[in-house]
Amino acid sequence: RVQVEESGGGSVQAGGSLRLSCAASGDTYRYNCMGWFRQAPGKEREGVAAIYTGSGNTYYDDSVKGRFTISQDNAENTVSLLMNSLKPEDTATYYCAVVPLGCANNWSFESRVTEFGYWGQGTQVTVSS
Repeated sequence: RVQVEESGGGSVQAGGSLRLSCAASGDTYRYNCMGWFRQAPGKEREGVAAIYTGSGNTYYDDSVKGRFTISQDNAENTVSLLMNSLKPEDTATYYCAVVPLGCANNWSFESRVTEFGYWGQGTQVTVSS
């Protein structure tokens, strides 16, 4: 069993920054596709960013390119998401996802995580105008 623990989040004004962290532990593979999804009220869960911990390759949704940066931390299977220039439309519950596969072109598919990986419990990010 894999445990996924998130930290960070909170409330900030538009234009501000926040950092989210995610750590996977337990029966983990050495390399994983780790990333973040978000879900706003009344909307579907969508992929935000991902990183393959084997190569360091990163993937971003167009809505966050240039503003968000995902990176690996020194601890194994730990990643961070630095969110700059936050907008009110970034308000959502953010979920860390861990899949014991490469990220590939379907990294943002929610079903891929549900079928093959693990979800964190979610952390709230609120951006006020």
